[in-house]
Amino acid sequence: MNKSPLAALTAILAALILLGTASPALAHDALRTSDPAKGSTVKSVDQVKLEFTAKVRMPFVIVRGDGVEFHQGKPELDGKVVTQALKGALQDGKYTIAYRVVSSDGHPIEGEIPFTVKGAPKPETSATPSESASAAAPSPSEQVQTPDQTPASAEQDQPAGFPIWLIIVVGALAGIGIGFLLSMRRKKP
Repeated sequence: MNKSPLAALTAILAALILLGTASPALAHDALRTSDPAKGSTVKSVDQVKLEFTAKVRMPFVIVRGDGVEFHQGKPELDGKVVTQALKGALQDGKYTIAYRVVSSDGHPIEGEIPFTVKGAPKPETSATPSESASAAAPSPSEQVQTPDQTPASAEQDQPAGFPIWLIIVVGALAGIGIGFLLSMRRKKP
């Protein structure tokens, strides 16, 4: 009789140890922090930074507000941290960071982070009138006179995410189809 309670206690302890050590392996990677934080109100933003719980790859980040996109170039990846440059400091308004990365275990991580900019310095007050005039967008007639600048500005205005999202969706559908076919193949006697 003495061995039964000890054996039961040992089995329970072993089960708890196994479950306790297996839990982190079952957890998926996730977004740990963001700058700006979800739902926050900030005075200025000139880049966004996302930190994940593990290394990620293939980052895709869009920063938009009032139907306009403000991200510039491709996001920079440094292990767990993804940094996205913006087309200058954001003005007062409501914005959303939309992101998608592939986690260390191969699963996609995506989400949206809404935030508000309030109290941002006005661009007219931070630059002299001559600097403001030189920084202003060229008129359509000026763009015609400088044809070598037109392709660059046209490339920047096109949303960079369309082909990437299309590839991701097609890849996901292909993966689901292959998984379905493999699962059906294994079930046949």
